Amino acid sequence: MTLLHGDSLYAPLTTGEPWAPSLPFTYPPIAGLLFLPLTMLPSQLGWGVLAALSALALGFVLHECLPPRLRTGWRFGALLVATLALEPVWRSIGLGQVNLLLMAMVVADVLLLRGRKGAGVLIGAAAAIKLTPLIFVAHLVLTRRWADAARAMAAFVVLNLVAAVVLPRDTVRFWTEALVDGNDATTNSWIGNQSLNGILQRLTGEGKTALFLFAATAVIALGLGAVVVRRLHRNGDDLGALLVTAAIGLLVSPVSWTHHWVWVVPLAGYLIARSNVWGLLALAVVFSGWQFKMVPSGAKSELTWTAADVLLGNSYLIAALVAAPIVILLAGADPALRGRTARVELEPGEKSRS
Repeated sequence: MTLLHGDSLYAPLTTGEPWAPSLPFTYPPIAGLLFLPLTMLPSQLGWGVLAALSALALGFVLHECLPPRLRTGWRFGALLVATLALEPVWRSIGLGQVNLLLMAMVVADVLLLRGRKGAGVLIGAAAAIKLTPLIFVAHLVLTRRWADAARAMAAFVVLNLVAAVVLPRDTVRFWTEALVDGNDATTNSWIGNQSLNGILQRLTGEGKTALFLFAATAVIALGLGAVVVRRLHRNGDDLGALLVTAAIGLLVSPVSWTHHWVWVVPLAGYLIARSNVWGLLALAVVFSGWQFKMVPSGAKSELTWTAADVLLGNSYLIAALVAAPIVILLAGADPALRGRTARVELEPGEKSRS
């Protein structure tokens, strides 16, 4: 509606609600253009359309990440309904977010479109809508999909150029101001920010050392992640490699809201394929989101958390950090010791793509 009224996408919201200034538009301008068709519908119907598309994306991702025996019938239906209990999923749908749609685009590009014309375009489009999927261009490079990576960057650039032509002022404002200021990325200590930067802001009281520590830990995470992705890819574990890239992206982004963690859905499929019951139980306990109601949040109350609050309030991030050394060790182990990879289970007789 902002575009239709001729206003800037990045101007303060003027709904009159006290929370409005805290929820600015933080996507690139092309996202505003692509979602213009939804403005033709009443707001609640528009939300319903987006929710329906998100549900379809959720089903697609789960279907592609499950072993064949669980992809149809009541078992698949039950698993699909179960994913709605995961906090990143229901919050993403409830808030009208596009996380599930973008995840489906990335999953399709990485797992299904390899070797096909146009591979990489979906990742480029996802990154143009929301910058964080740019990390999956790096994933294409690490897995030696050079042409796909080039197409992804081409799609990203072309879509942003279209936005620059149609919305030149908003394009300049996004790349020079809103990119950093929109989510208060440098000092966002709110509980909803489950990234390395978020936990460091909380632990340091939004101190000056937080950004330095974040930069250092992000570089380490990126380096280790690249090594693990390469090893998993060489072992034919395409889904495992993709999940590691997604996790690294969540960790190193200055702001990773809890609803960005929808990648727990393909992770659940991955664990089911490996019959990892303990992993599934841990995932269900951590990512149902109950713990966030048990700690104080908002108005900088996160800066005075007790030790118990720190454990509960940073649970998504802590779960990822606890899993990290296990993943690193397994990535370096012989594939036979790690069990069948999710890629091998996809279809009987399908050759692993390494």
